[in-house]
Amino acid sequence: MLRARTPDGVDQEIHALLIVYQVLRTAMADATDSQPGLGPDRASFTTALTTARDQLVHAAGVIADTVIDLVGVIGERFLANLLPDRRIRTKAGMIKRSNSKYQARGPHIDRRTYKATSINILTNAP
Repeated sequence: MLRARTPDGVDQEIHALLIVYQVLRTAMADATDSQPGLGPDRASFTTALTTARDQLVHAAGVIADTVIDLVGVIGERFLANLLPDRRIRTKAGMIKRSNSKYQARGPHIDRRTYKATSINILTNAP
């Protein structure tokens, strides 16, 4: 949900969200690259986002040390909480079709050729 009320504010907020997303994905890639054989699909974006938000709320690590840690607190947190390995696909992915009752007779039926039904209304005259 965007909080800005002006077009410039919305633009700024969207750019900020995109930057945060890219920074977190970079941190996740750096952390998974630090351990050999670990794929980036095992890292949880939700864990990274929650940890980053906690770091901002607590103002932890505001003063940078002279040592640059590529993994950092965010990387350590989701390396401790890795997602399980993905299951191997047995079938290729397919698009599911919905069962619409309006398409039951086929999508290309010309409905103008239906026979008209006539109704005769009989009234009893006095």
